[in-house]
Amino acid sequence: MDPRSTAQDVHRCDLCETAIVHSYCDFCHVNLCKPCIGDHISDGYQKHAIVPFQERRSTIIYPKCETHPHKNCELQCEDCNNILVCSSCTASKHHKGHNFVEVTEVYNAKKEVIKKDIKELENHISPSYEKITLELEQTLANLDVGYEKLTAIMSKQGGEWHKEIDIVINKMKTEISEIKVQHKEILQKNLNEIKQIQSVIKQSLLAIREIEKSTEVSPTIEYSSKIREFSKLPSKVQVPMPTFIPKPIDREKLYSLFGQFTPLSTATEENVSSLNQPKTSVRELQDEPELVTTIQTGYEKIFHVTCVNEDRIWTSGQTNDIKCLNIKGSLLQTIHTKSRGWPIDIAVDSDGDLLYSEWETKTVNKVKNRQTEELIRLQGWRPHQLCVTSTGDLLVSMSSDNWTQSKVVHYLGSTEKQTIQFDDKGKPLYSGNFYTKYITENRNYDICVADSGASTVVVVNQDGKLRWIYTGHHSVTKNEPFKLRGITTDSQSHILTADYNNYCVNILDQNGQFLRYIDNCDLKYPYGLCVDNNDNLFVGEYNTGNVKKIKYLK
Repeated sequence: MDPRSTAQDVHRCDLCETAIVHSYCDFCHVNLCKPCIGDHISDGYQKHAIVPFQERRSTIIYPKCETHPHKNCELQCEDCNNILVCSSCTASKHHKGHNFVEVTEVYNAKKEVIKKDIKELENHISPSYEKITLELEQTLANLDVGYEKLTAIMSKQGGEWHKEIDIVINKMKTEISEIKVQHKEILQKNLNEIKQIQSVIKQSLLAIREIEKSTEVSPTIEYSSKIREFSKLPSKVQVPMPTFIPKPIDREKLYSLFGQFTPLSTATEENVSSLNQPKTSVRELQDEPELVTTIQTGYEKIFHVTCVNEDRIWTSGQTNDIKCLNIKGSLLQTIHTKSRGWPIDIAVDSDGDLLYSEWETKTVNKVKNRQTEELIRLQGWRPHQLCVTSTGDLLVSMSSDNWTQSKVVHYLGSTEKQTIQFDDKGKPLYSGNFYTKYITENRNYDICVADSGASTVVVVNQDGKLRWIYTGHHSVTKNEPFKLRGITTDSQSHILTADYNNYCVNILDQNGQFLRYIDNCDLKYPYGLCVDNNDNLFVGEYNTGNVKKIKYLK
């Protein structure tokens, strides 16, 4: 049996390939047994460095000096870009007065760095890459299943659409049948009237013929002609056939109504670019919120603020003008309400156009290219607050003219899509009074209403089913009654609502659990709230007319 193929943990001599290794040439990197040492060094080469096998690779092999080939470079000149030099070089005029360091020091220091790098690569970096590779491979392996589920959801949605279309078609067929019955009744009534007149004409004709044949004087003399009466032909009812006018199919609109895909996120790519980089999708609350800037709006009383982007906001107050300001407070644009009354609320739609509601005219208006057009006009109801949803639809909270009812209406354009007013037991979700119902949509599509009349936050899901109600958080430092004003949400699905009386903002999670207050930025009567794309909070202070920009997430 070949000894080299057995007990392979035993090192063999590289020359004879059979004997067990005893020594090692640290210069040639060759395993040697005792008998082969002599053969290896017999070539007269002076650089051989024979050491015990256990001490292999321990001998420092210095490079030869280019100027003095018979000497090793054992020093490094710090004043000459750390070039390696021999002892003869140090005595030369070229290196006079220079500082030198022993090569062994640099060598040993670098060896320590190498050991640390090897440890870091083996223990942390390589396993991390292996983990990421495994996760990506698993993700790729599961990709087909995920997309099959996505396709199934779309197919289910298509089925629901087909059902709804069938319902619409059947409803229209029923309407056509009802119209047909009415059509028949109208024509039948007209026909019956004409036949009745025909019957009278026949009877009159028989009577006239009898008189014509008769020789009696009295009937002939008493005869009165009805030709003029019968000559006036009866009206023939004209009932045209109803027509069906199919509306043109707007494929783009259908595509947007059917649903939408969430865009592919590059967060995973960013996460793997650095081992120490945190996930950008999760942001924690700061230990202490910080005031970034204060914007002076020029209003004596400010009601609402809504973000256009990180640098621009729309504001409204106790006047008929709506102002667009930059972060420095410079006025960029002013819009006046059509009725010259105060706007009840303002919002920015998905196209970046301004929306505002008016109490007196019961309207929601849109400003596009500085031209104002009426979007919605209510009957028997007055609009409160506005919220543009993630799909570009519009939520409007409103109260009845007699202040006894409140509701939220979901609009697609100017068409009512959904009404949210009662819970499963038929009880009103919102208080019936003139107090404002501030409204926002969360990232999970929950609809959140700050009911200032009831001092509660009422949250329903996108189907209008009640999820939870928040009535405030007990705190020994908040002595005034809980009085709600504006409400907004951020990228973490936090819900932020203004407590007007206690000079603070409540932060809740998406399930209604209190997380913390923002009460350290010298807030005075916080009213309108909004959050920009970077999760900066803008707070309108009612009595000061200022808007404060606050950073509260890490």
